[in-house]
Amino acid sequence: MTFLQKLTLGIAGLTAFGIGSFILTAPQTFYASYGITLGPDASLLSELRAPAAGLAALGAVMLAGIKSPTLRPTSIVAAFIVFLGFPVGRILGLLIDGVPSDGILAALILELAIAALCLFAFRRGTGHAASSPMTHKTKRI
Repeated sequence: MTFLQKLTLGIAGLTAFGIGSFILTAPQTFYASYGITLGPDASLLSELRAPAAGLAALGAVMLAGIKSPTLRPTSIVAAFIVFLGFPVGRILGLLIDGVPSDGILAALILELAIAALCLFAFRRGTGHAASSPMTHKTKRI
């Protein structure tokens, strides 16, 4: 892996793991930073904590891919799923629901920046992405 690819997985992994862990352990505090007040509704908090645990786990996979060649392809896919999926959901929400708070717009910009970094770092013809079995066409004999 190139330095840029390791750096990209590090940024993506730390971001996903950090945000997921923060929501998992302190959802009221996390969402208050966006101007959203959460009450003590156990069902709502459970619905927020569950995907947060998934986000933290995907972040851990991204970070593990920096050191583990076996996990590398999975970590790259995880980075693309998170940092392309979140902006798509936010943009769709923006189109359907209107403009959210400045904090959520800032999150969208951060997610788009990390997505762009992933697209650049793992484009065809660079380091690991070029040698991945997922990017090769099967040769016919």
